[in-house]
Amino acid sequence: MRMKSFAIIAALALSTAIAGCSTIGSQIFSNDYGAVTDAGYQLPRIPIEKVPMKYHRQEVNYDSPEKPGTIIVDTQNKFLYFIEGDGRAIRYGIGVGREGFEWHGTAHIALKREWPTWTPPRQMIQRQPELAKFASGMEPGLKNPLGARAMYLFNKGGDSGYRLHGSPEWNSIGKAMSSGCIRLMNQDIIDLYDRASVGAKVIVL
Repeated sequence: MRMKSFAIIAALALSTAIAGCSTIGSQIFSNDYGAVTDAGYQLPRIPIEKVPMKYHRQEVNYDSPEKPGTIIVDTQNKFLYFIEGDGRAIRYGIGVGREGFEWHGTAHIALKREWPTWTPPRQMIQRQPELAKFASGMEPGLKNPLGARAMYLFNKGGDSGYRLHGSPEWNSIGKAMSSGCIRLMNQDIIDLYDRASVGAKVIVL
């Protein structure tokens, strides 16, 4: 039993080392998910007690060679890290692309929008014809799939089609459900939006 316990502990330690982060000395912002009025919209309280604590926004130890302001998306573990420097980062829980819609690579934030309009891509409308009514764009609002904020990711080829954005579907955090975009809880995307700059590097692992 001792050998088995030691093996489990060793495996957990190795996993943490590979991830490059630790929750030791972390600050968890579980109280930041209350109702908030933003640009005239009343964002409802998120029942954060129903969201696993590991997906609550928190400041953690995170060693990275990337400069402060860089965003690293860990799609496997469903975390997004905003690099602060000095071995620290803000970590957010995220939802990622479902099977067949995953992607990896490097991009940068080209545009930032508060309460954005959502226009479903042509391929999405082909898969879901009921979305054709939004071909010219869905107005901003609490039911808009992009939520309270969106940051548009471009690469060398131009617009990647992917976004970092909010979502009214807080229960999708920690899951692979999207068409490739990286979604955050609305209160979290507002926080990240205020930290991230246009031109910031985004690495999707």
